Amino acid sequence: MASLSKLTAIAYLAALVPPGIAQPVDAYAGSAACATCHPALYARWNKTRMANVVLSPAEHPEAVLPDFSKPDPLLTFSLKDVAFIYGSKWKQRYFQKVGDDYYPMPAQWDVNNKVWRPYFVRPGADWWVPHYPADNRQRPTGPLCDGCHSVNYDVKTKAVTEWNVGCERCHGPGAAHARKPSRDNIVNPAALDSFSANDVCIQCHSQGQPTKNPIEGKYFDWAVGYRPGLRLGDFWKLEEHKLGETTFTHFPDGTGHKNRMQGNDFVQSVMYTRGVTCFNCHDVHGTGNNADLLKPASVVCLQCHGPNSPSGPHNATLAQHTQHKPGSAGNECVACHMPKIEQTIADVNVRSHTFAFLVPAHTTQFGMPNSCNVCHKDKTPQWAAEELARWPGKSPWRVGQ
Repeated sequence: MASLSKLTAIAYLAALVPPGIAQPVDAYAGSAACATCHPALYARWNKTRMANVVLSPAEHPEAVLPDFSKPDPLLTFSLKDVAFIYGSKWKQRYFQKVGDDYYPMPAQWDVNNKVWRPYFVRPGADWWVPHYPADNRQRPTGPLCDGCHSVNYDVKTKAVTEWNVGCERCHGPGAAHARKPSRDNIVNPAALDSFSANDVCIQCHSQGQPTKNPIEGKYFDWAVGYRPGLRLGDFWKLEEHKLGETTFTHFPDGTGHKNRMQGNDFVQSVMYTRGVTCFNCHDVHGTGNNADLLKPASVVCLQCHGPNSPSGPHNATLAQHTQHKPGSAGNECVACHMPKIEQTIADVNVRSHTFAFLVPAHTTQFGMPNSCNVCHKDKTPQWAAEELARWPGKSPWRVGQ
């Protein structure tokens, strides 16, 4: 559904609250209520992965990526057992409904490699593992997943306003705004200070735990109680890390080790402290670019970091800065400042978000990846360090160590 008529939207909203009953200021309306006034944004968002991260295979058979009819030792369940599928870009996971909750199936589909892989959280992994039995059927998605994959998940009733990352996940409760649109009764992240604006994304794109746990007798792995406009730090604390240690979540220098660490990375960056926001680069309403970037990766960084700009690079051309030929992968900013080093599944990694250049010495000293050898896999860290030390106009103490 890409749009709603005015009358349909009004009828929909009227049905939310019976006549004569005052509507709470913090009531939720659902994303469909936004379509009548924001049809273009709604139509774009409706096609994004955000809007389609959790789907019923019965209602959306086209969203099922693997062929369930082909036997595989890991495939011990059928599609009929699956109430929800999750994901489509890197991996696809499957959940069965038991009672009033959902539970993960023991296999997941590796989208890039097109193979089945086990899905089970091992001991010593996530912080919450000791609080749940070592059995997928005793690890409900409600406290561990659903708060980020829905709008207005109620920890007591387990009810949601809607599944998927709907409009109100980022803009807060919207029923009052839909009835009487005003800038005062909706949250616009673009109007918040940069830290509060980034909180809207970091609430889900980070590893951490609630500041108060357990909640309603269970341990939750998402920011229970937070909504846009509030201070995320009152509800959520990022995973701690001690420099020099390799953990389940971090490399020794503090860079993220695994997926869903974008927020943990970003808060360490110079850009975060200077007021840059996630949506300076991304548009969650949807674009034609990878990762919903505002512009292609080869262009988006150069909007602020053009040659000889005050914020760098301090060279006449990008090629002088990167020492790679124009048009090559190594000439793109993300190759060095956002290397793919954070595991999402098997050998598939996603990009770091500290925007720091990871020097070869990190590999030698800490056994962690560096920006050079992620691409130059046939070379050694020593080779990379020696090459960098010879680059003109670069500090050998900065890049060659």
